[in-house]
Amino acid sequence: MTARPDVSIIPINGKTPRIHDSAFVAPGCRIIGDVEIGPDASIWYNCVLRGDVSRIVIGARTNVQDGTVIHCDSPMPGAPDGFPTLIGEDVLIGHMAMIHGTIIENRGFVGFAAQTMNGCVIEADGMLAAGALLAPNKRIPSRQLWSGRPATFMRELTDAALAGLQLGVKHYVVNAKNHQAALGAMSDGPAQG
Repeated sequence: MTARPDVSIIPINGKTPRIHDSAFVAPGCRIIGDVEIGPDASIWYNCVLRGDVSRIVIGARTNVQDGTVIHCDSPMPGAPDGFPTLIGEDVLIGHMAMIHGTIIENRGFVGFAAQTMNGCVIEADGMLAAGALLAPNKRIPSRQLWSGRPATFMRELTDAALAGLQLGVKHYVVNAKNHQAALGAMSDGPAQG
């Protein structure tokens, strides 16, 4: 990723974010502390990834859509390692989600404005619906859709639904490259004004 003045990359507590050269981080983002962003991942406009008390990992080709907040939690009684947020590869995270101290395995999905809390796990190909709240220490098994506040099991996911999600992943990889090119063209062009 090429550094830009409209993105904050902030070291804290001796930890500096590590962002793969092919990742896209949109204007307005704040990437803080122990954060790792993998190849072809995309972090969209005005997201906050705050790895100040534990670590955050974003896997290859994962997209974190506009306005999402990702945090983690410190060691505490009963959780001596704290609650890092570990997000696998090919994950879709919808606009305005709140991901806190959660593990999302490869090909997981978190819908618009959904929330996850400390100790949650979304297994590979698991889905948390838009607006849902996954209470602490809950686990969404592979190929299940959970919805509601608090979230509960709704139904099994079909092969067609899972294939559709992976089309979304591919779309975001391409779209991120388009946005990166457009932002580069803006910075290379004449001043607006």
